[in-house]
Amino acid sequence: MLAKKSLLVCCSITLVAACSLFGGTQAEGAQWLVPTGGNAFPTDPDAAGGGVGRRGTVSLATPKDALSVYFHTDRAANLSLSVRARAKRGGGKLNVEVGSQSWQVEIEGKAFADEPVGTVSVAQAGYVRVNLSGGEANTGGVEVSDIVVSSDTTDLTLTYVKNNDGNMFYWGRRGPSVHLRYDVPKDRPLRYAYTEITVPSGQDVQGSYYMANGFGQGYFGFQVNGPQERRVLFSVWSPFKTDNPREIPEDKRIVALGRGPDVHIGEFGNEGSGGQSYLIYPWKAGRTYRFLTEVRPDGEGRTIYTSWFGDKADDTWRLIASFRRPETDTHLTGFHSFLENFSPTYGAETRQAEYGNVWVRDVDEQWHECTRARFSVDATGGGGHRLDFIGGAEGDHFFMRNCGFFNETGKPGQSFTRQSTASDQPQIEFDALPRG
Repeated sequence: MLAKKSLLVCCSITLVAACSLFGGTQAEGAQWLVPTGGNAFPTDPDAAGGGVGRRGTVSLATPKDALSVYFHTDRAANLSLSVRARAKRGGGKLNVEVGSQSWQVEIEGKAFADEPVGTVSVAQAGYVRVNLSGGEANTGGVEVSDIVVSSDTTDLTLTYVKNNDGNMFYWGRRGPSVHLRYDVPKDRPLRYAYTEITVPSGQDVQGSYYMANGFGQGYFGFQVNGPQERRVLFSVWSPFKTDNPREIPEDKRIVALGRGPDVHIGEFGNEGSGGQSYLIYPWKAGRTYRFLTEVRPDGEGRTIYTSWFGDKADDTWRLIASFRRPETDTHLTGFHSFLENFSPTYGAETRQAEYGNVWVRDVDEQWHECTRARFSVDATGGGGHRLDFIGGAEGDHFFMRNCGFFNETGKPGQSFTRQSTASDQPQIEFDALPRG
């Protein structure tokens, strides 16, 4: 069964003749190669068995090695399926399943070859899931590089991660990241950002980062890091551009000025570099949590960023951290939220979050409600590699959903308006906030 639990790029692949893709005689119609390296996921990501190897292929020996490969058709279609596979040692069997149909394919050769599987009829546009697993008595297992799809359906377009250019197998398996950029007053400097997040029950999937308060120089939210670990994460980028934090000169480093109890302070890299803080905290789906971030110039060409976190029902605040960024003289800019999956293993699992009661506070201590936001997606979705992303507004909150190969696709650039929550304006005693 497909679990309901993933930066998004979808590739609309032009129909290409079979001979131009992999040589040989072309049957009537069009053919596509769907590489397992960028489109295969563990059928059960919480169970061992199967995975994408360094060659960009998958290996399957026993039924416990179970993977699912996904591609999208833009209309109803009749499809013929083959697998490009080889026997690793001594031959083996490969189980293939699409919906209620199943086949067992003998794989004997030591070189990759296309082995016919069967035909399926797709009733409407949407994602097709092909389940692969090994056989009971395999001696060495089989290796699969591609699902070969052929069709006579007129003008059919398939969408999937086409190749590994730009490390797209990795990014495509992580899935699309989605963002909401909030409308804020343009005529006054802003000091605080405030957001509430509720993750619905069952949507707290491993690998998820529900980012609440994004700003021009960093981000603040919470994550699901493992079966028994969840974190509240707050990071600020250094003005020195590098993916290796060790390369940052001393005078361009992010300086930690304070931290809350049990908060870890360190550095991060690989997406720019800077200062990072996190608190291991057992937040729960179905509860509402609040996030507050202050952005304050210090008058000496630097800016101080401080973030607090709390359970709304408990009416508590705890300090996460306070950082000073050099060569920066700014108030709050670029206020946004995002939702991402950072684990390729969980890129076929859907996650969703509700972003509600969003506000900013200016330097004159006036609150401004954010009821309008603009939706966007990263290069994985915007480039056409994956289509499973959406955002919107429902009642008094915004929402975002991504990954899981559901058959809805949002429109980047679209704006949404939520109902006002003016009666729930934040009531914060700023002088009483913990400062570390």
